[in-house]
Amino acid sequence: MAKNELGDLAAFAVVAEERSFTRAASRLGTSQSSLSHTVRRLEETLGLKLLSRTTRSVGLTEAGAHLLETLAPALGEIRARLADLSHLRERPSGTVRITCSDHAAQTVLWPAVDAVMARYPDIRVELSIDGALTNIVADRFDAGVRLGEQVERDMIAVRIGPDLRMLVVGSPEYFARAGTPFTPRDLTGHDCINMRMATKGDLYAWEFEKEGHALRVRVDGRLTVNNADMAVRAALAGRGLAYAMMNRITDELASGALVPVLEDWSPPFAGHHLYYPDRHNLSPAFRVLLDELKDRLASTNRAHR
Repeated sequence: MAKNELGDLAAFAVVAEERSFTRAASRLGTSQSSLSHTVRRLEETLGLKLLSRTTRSVGLTEAGAHLLETLAPALGEIRARLADLSHLRERPSGTVRITCSDHAAQTVLWPAVDAVMARYPDIRVELSIDGALTNIVADRFDAGVRLGEQVERDMIAVRIGPDLRMLVVGSPEYFARAGTPFTPRDLTGHDCINMRMATKGDLYAWEFEKEGHALRVRVDGRLTVNNADMAVRAALAGRGLAYAMMNRITDELASGALVPVLEDWSPPFAGHHLYYPDRHNLSPAFRVLLDELKDRLASTNRAHR
């Protein structure tokens, strides 16, 4: 089929349906003369007269009637398929796979995922909750969520969560028994709940900063866990000091069940970022979730101004 033939056939079908060059030109958004030229070109290509023209009307020849009978179902199918594509744009569908930490899933991702799934019944979401720094390309994830400082430089990163803050906390009973640390170095004399990292299996060194001076402390204690909720639970039971995300223990802080220490050594830091390898070829479903995450962060920022 020559370059212009499909367009010429479609133009002929509109003229044949309207039985008028004037109405057909208006429907196609072109001029009558251009449309007349298109039909003549098609007739010359086929070597057949398709339309009989008079000053008042446009009719079909026998060849034109046969051609329209052939074209109508095919063009109708094409229009239906195009309508389906439009439907997909209006109602995104498909699966979005994201790898993230438990903290990111609970505090940032789930509220957005819940809202998106409620509005778009054709969107499916898979959350792989894993503390390891997963290779999203190799493992075929659409995106991952990490703290800003952990995102690789070759990835596109979009901030989706507010600043975070880590706090050293313990129960009132623990402090009554063991005393209160006043500097990070004092932690070496305390029973601290260690966290085993999922990435390399190392114990996490607690990180502090004050007036531009950063400090990492390798703490010691009788209990080691690999789950942040378990560390908080142990601290509530008086088993030692835990190093926990502040927004994960708001109720415990408010009730006094956990007491923070070394707050002047615990400044906020950049929160969760969604990262992915390519800003092009994003699926409609992924774009919907990304927009929801960005909108929620913007709302949170406005609420705290």
